[in-house]
Amino acid sequence: MPLGYAVDLRSVVAHAATTAPDTMATVKSNQRLWYPAFEAVEPYVVKVITTQGTGTGFLITSVKKPNLIGIATAAHVVQFAHYWKQPIQIEHAKSGKTIFLNEADRVITVNYERDTASIVLQRDETPFPANSLPLIPENKHLKVGVEVGWMGFPAIAPSNLCFFSGSVSCWVENEGYYFVDGVAINGVSGGPTFQVAEDNSVWIIGLVSAYVPNLATGTAMPGLCVVRDIFPLYGVIKGLKSLEEAKQKETPSESPPPPPSGPAGNEPTRG
Repeated sequence: MPLGYAVDLRSVVAHAATTAPDTMATVKSNQRLWYPAFEAVEPYVVKVITTQGTGTGFLITSVKKPNLIGIATAAHVVQFAHYWKQPIQIEHAKSGKTIFLNEADRVITVNYERDTASIVLQRDETPFPANSLPLIPENKHLKVGVEVGWMGFPAIAPSNLCFFSGSVSCWVENEGYYFVDGVAINGVSGGPTFQVAEDNSVWIIGLVSAYVPNLATGTAMPGLCVVRDIFPLYGVIKGLKSLEEAKQKETPSESPPPPPSGPAGNEPTRG
């Protein structure tokens, strides 16, 4: 069964057609509907700000009782703040509202090996939609060649939520990630990666983890984006009954290991 609910892009397209200025290019029926997909995903996206830099995150689940939400991001975005119990600032992309989280106000679950993490906090007055976007079903993955999009706040445009797209190059089963033919600039790490299905619904398929350049010739050449599976994060958050219970299950703030090397000795570039 789908998790959350699917956003129907047809209504978004219809709205854009009635509000778009005459100078805006029209969407052709045979093109991928990325513009309305961006609008559909934007209300779920946040910038994650720590003393070490910035990354991207997004709402992965919302639990009405006990009124908790979970924000997914890359482990390396929050690992330093988690280890040193430092504050984290969450900036909602759509509204611009900022949430300041001290160590006592959040729970962080980290999987360093898979470079995934979740930030659990009270929903309260957070400006997120009532429900999270659906995730690709557990134990399912996209086929090679399927086009996906992703969003984030790149270091070269840190105040702007930017969109990227590319095709799935392969699925690495034993490591739980996709190689995608596209870029991942510093600051985009943790950003949502999504597919537009045949019925125009948007499905989250993972989060941006790293960019692995091709160093086979000794010079950095274009490489591939690494997109991590996030379904395990969803399972951790969904069963929680309170923030206090979540604190008891929080990943111990041990010194994080160094990031793993990319294939063939290539070093991944992380945001």
